[in-house]
Amino acid sequence: MLTYQIVHDIPGRMRIRYGRYAFSKNIEPSLCSELKKWQMVFQIEVNHITGSILFIYDKQRRDDLLQLVEQLSIDEFTPVIPLTENDKSYELMQKNIKDHYFKNFGILFFKRYFVKWLLPLPFQRISCFIMACQYFKKGLHSLKKGKINVPVLDATSIGVSMINGQFNTAGNIMFLLSISELLEDYTKKKTTLQLKESLSYHLDKVWILENETELEIPMSQLKKDNIVIIQTGAMIPIDGEITSGEAMVNESSFTGEPLSKHVKEHDTVFAGTIVEEGKIYVKVRNLQQESRISKIVDMIDTNESLKASIQANAEHLADSIVPFSLMGFLTMLLFTRSLTRAASILMVDYSCAIKLSTSISIISAMQEASKHSIMVKGGKYLEAMANANTIVFDKTGTLTHATPSVQEVIPLQNYSRDEVLSIAACLEEHFPHSVANAIVKQAEIENLVHYEEHAEVEYIIAHGIATYLHGQRAIIGSEHFIFEDEKIEKTDEIVNLIHDLQNRGSSSLIYLAIGQQLAGIISIYDPLREEAKQVIHELKMNGFENIVMLTGDCENAAKHIAKELEITAYQANVLPEDKAKYIHMLKDNGHKVVMVGDGVNDTPALSVADISISMQDSSDIARELADVTLVSSQLQEIVALKQLSGLLMKRIKKNYAQIVSFNSLLILSGLFGLLQPSTSALLHNVSTFVFSANSTKPLMKK
Repeated sequence: MLTYQIVHDIPGRMRIRYGRYAFSKNIEPSLCSELKKWQMVFQIEVNHITGSILFIYDKQRRDDLLQLVEQLSIDEFTPVIPLTENDKSYELMQKNIKDHYFKNFGILFFKRYFVKWLLPLPFQRISCFIMACQYFKKGLHSLKKGKINVPVLDATSIGVSMINGQFNTAGNIMFLLSISELLEDYTKKKTTLQLKESLSYHLDKVWILENETELEIPMSQLKKDNIVIIQTGAMIPIDGEITSGEAMVNESSFTGEPLSKHVKEHDTVFAGTIVEEGKIYVKVRNLQQESRISKIVDMIDTNESLKASIQANAEHLADSIVPFSLMGFLTMLLFTRSLTRAASILMVDYSCAIKLSTSISIISAMQEASKHSIMVKGGKYLEAMANANTIVFDKTGTLTHATPSVQEVIPLQNYSRDEVLSIAACLEEHFPHSVANAIVKQAEIENLVHYEEHAEVEYIIAHGIATYLHGQRAIIGSEHFIFEDEKIEKTDEIVNLIHDLQNRGSSSLIYLAIGQQLAGIISIYDPLREEAKQVIHELKMNGFENIVMLTGDCENAAKHIAKELEITAYQANVLPEDKAKYIHMLKDNGHKVVMVGDGVNDTPALSVADISISMQDSSDIARELADVTLVSSQLQEIVALKQLSGLLMKRIKKNYAQIVSFNSLLILSGLFGLLQPSTSALLHNVSTFVFSANSTKPLMKK
């Protein structure tokens, strides 16, 4: 078994090394795929050349990570065959793009210096002319459309260099332009793959009802109007309408909400949700590829294509300078009649340095973001984050953990607090759901032993539980079930008590009644994330003027949380479909909006925001559709993203200013005859690489 040593170790980041070429290149994908399954690991980088593995992990679980590393046997991993055209493995596709990029980069260098050093001069010029034809074609295409932009300047500078006999200068210009195009293409493909996760649920077979007989068929054979049978614990594979039966459906993977939903005949259910209790027969309305999830994806793609890109700013600036460069060239040629002096203006091309340094700045910032457990799908989202002044949080699962717990137990009549909690736990443990689990867990924490002194328990779906305790009817459940269905008296004292509990932040209330009298109230609370208040404060300090919380909670509960977190505004009793409308309203009022959500019900709002962010434990669809995904579960990363994006924009603007200033100085030096065009071109090329290299430096201090 190979031995390793720890060569880098800071909280949340560790690199181990087995030694150079300790394992083969073909093992990298399978090794990376396996290590990503470790629960404490957020990100993995494997390098077969150095024999090293970099872990980005939960800093609270360092010992667990080391224990797994000790058990890791590199020799047991099977080499992976090369990527085939139909292979959908993310790791292999990522590896193939990386290999393709480095191969093209190597070919680019080889062609440039093979032509320059090995071919005879006549062949060098023929080769240069052939390469230049593609730039001439692009320039003419722009002119036909009435545009004077960077392709026109590129074609002019290359053409003038060749007319002036400076084929080496023309080759250098084309070489730098090719590097810029290659980097941009690589960035686009890499970031698209890096952050894409599959939305499919991988169900191979499904049960259907046909001629009063239950049959199991392959998912591929399922058709519209088939009746699908889904029982407790099963995933709903399609969108459809319930024809019979009832159940409690957990839609957290779809909506992000922690509480299950009661569904019955004629209700609609959606693909990807789970039946927690019950059995339903569902008539297929939309197959998997036509499901609501797929439609949301299409909607997001449409919205995304309309958003501005940060790269467009660089191209726009470069384009805006082009007419001045061409006018300067023509003016100089007219007055001096010297093609050499006039060419000094064209030899210095602003666009190369601007486009290349911008691309590299973006790549560097995105890589730096990944080290902070932030995955960004493109540079345009960093730009949007830098300009944003309003951030909107969905409450459940974002500002909270989406794990209900018991906040308070209020005894009434002659019952004690322990009696209320133990009786409630005794009843709820028969039909566990998220709230019931919270009550049972609280009783366990307090070591309350409860004995089954009640009769057989009847579970009334979406309402509560009914039984008999010591000859008296005992019921536990929702406000509607207790006060409306069971007609338990709701006195003014109880109304005031409910109001007080809601003011103290209760997410929901569970009522216990025995013998037609209310015996107690249990307040359920979805606890706030520990870091939430500090993060809200830091977001204000980093340029967010408005911080908004959207929640389906009642007004009193929402007001309590907003006050506790010092949030500037909140909206209570918000329905999922109203979230997107609220974001639209903010944008119409001139706000640049960030939306942070975790459920599919948030995706319309995520799509219309200027930038959307999902959490680590968000639903699959929310992570897929968000512009930014936090790989860790820490809200602090949003602050880091805001700071990083602001620093990136400052770097790009600084690069713009320095590039324009330096290259303008070169142009002026050429105009006054202080520098020869070849010297200007050399200094321009060197400065381009210097600006680009400087753009790779980290933006944030450790």
